[in-house]
Amino acid sequence: MNERLRVAAIVTIYHPWAHADVIVTKLLKGMSTDEGFFPPEVDVVAMYLDHVLESDIGVGMAAKFGVPIYPSIRRALHAGANSLNVDAVLLIGEHGDYPWNERGRHMYPRRFFFEQIAGVFAESGRSVPVFNDKHLAYDFADARWMWERARQLRIPLMAGSSVPLSWRNPWLEYELETPVEEALSIGYGGIEAYGYHALESLQCMVERRRGGETGVVAVQCLEGDDVWRARDQGLWSAELADAACAPIEGKPAGRLEDHVKNPAVFLVEYHDGLRAATLMLDGYVKQFAYAGRVNGTVQGSEFHLQEGGPYAHFGYLCRNVQQFLQTGVAPYPPARTLLAGGIIDAVMNSRYEGHRRIDTPRLDISYRSYAQLPQRPRGPRPTGACVDPLTPDIAGRKPGE
Repeated sequence: MNERLRVAAIVTIYHPWAHADVIVTKLLKGMSTDEGFFPPEVDVVAMYLDHVLESDIGVGMAAKFGVPIYPSIRRALHAGANSLNVDAVLLIGEHGDYPWNERGRHMYPRRFFFEQIAGVFAESGRSVPVFNDKHLAYDFADARWMWERARQLRIPLMAGSSVPLSWRNPWLEYELETPVEEALSIGYGGIEAYGYHALESLQCMVERRRGGETGVVAVQCLEGDDVWRARDQGLWSAELADAACAPIEGKPAGRLEDHVKNPAVFLVEYHDGLRAATLMLDGYVKQFAYAGRVNGTVQGSEFHLQEGGPYAHFGYLCRNVQQFLQTGVAPYPPARTLLAGGIIDAVMNSRYEGHRRIDTPRLDISYRSYAQLPQRPRGPRPTGACVDPLTPDIAGRKPGE
């Protein structure tokens, strides 16, 4: 494209290592990946910050790169004009000083932000691509509303986690129509925020199974000793858990139950009969992982995230986002995020309602996975510019200069 796209960044909060920092900053400074350092090909021309707290760096970053900060979402999308005046929108609704409700949901205003964005599109008579970071909304009813509103206004949509774009050790990618018999993903950290990432790790694999994605009929969350009882009852596979954890470095020796004080498992039942689980092992691992059984053979893979430095898994995410903003075509199905968000919604409801099994007729979400690989690393660990983020770009400058 000859002309660089004009992008508006709609952000909850912008402090060091917040999602705004590891996404918007990369679209200002450039993106480190194994293949090299890539200067941005789009221009961030407007910003809205919902919070400016003591740790804010967004105001200074905007000043440094000449990006106006507007007092409302509408004005940011107008970008100095009287109607929509940008070519694409980043909706970064992660982190910030928002409450948790009684069900343990962090009440990020993603639907509210999207509602404002869609309103500007409606009044301006045209829509542009929107990238929504992580799941669409903390409440599935809101997420479904956003999905339907995007369809009504023909808004090109991309969403989701950076974890499916991380390093896989060993490399594992299913061909389309793989006969997956059983699957399990591993996660750590908070039940909602990190459980969602672990579910996207699961979903990006099982969506490639024979027949494609068919949706989910039921979800249950178990915690504490009930997790180990469920294993002993065959509700999740110890063999798959061992295979998923095997490549992860630095984990302690011994049984899972000797190291995990507050385990949790999400039991997921799919329409086509597949049964899968997501096992949260905070205190035992600090990476995500996956294992599946195909034709009786179990294979596992660690989904490795880079800590510190350039957080280059977000570099890969941003390269895919940039491609999406330029083409209007998501590199992987946004329906994956709608489904994963619906599953974590059901998980949190199950947890609040006595860990009961939740029927999920609303999750009758069918789709096909991608045919062409998105931009992502093929090695087991970061290399190149990912471990040397000061690699100069073609103009001889270093990132951030």
